[in-house]
Amino acid sequence: MNRPEREAAVRRIMERTPPHVPNGLHTDVVRRGSRIVRRRRTVRRLLWLLLCAATVAFVVWAAVARPWVEPPSQTTPPLTGW
Repeated sequence: MNRPEREAAVRRIMERTPPHVPNGLHTDVVRRGSRIVRRRRTVRRLLWLLLCAATVAFVVWAAVARPWVEPPSQTTPPLTGW
């Protein structure tokens, strides 16, 4: 298809009357959209709750285990010079 044919095809498509929209379509779309928004909001809140719980668990573990402290030596140093 060359350019004039494509332009003519587009003009024919745009000059047609728009298709008829069913009567209850708007209410169905609004209902489904609000359900999707609620679901996304719930998932987002659950993910934030999970992130906060993981952060608290890490802080509690770090406070109890203190991984930055060097563990005590398992052997005694040799006694020399007595």
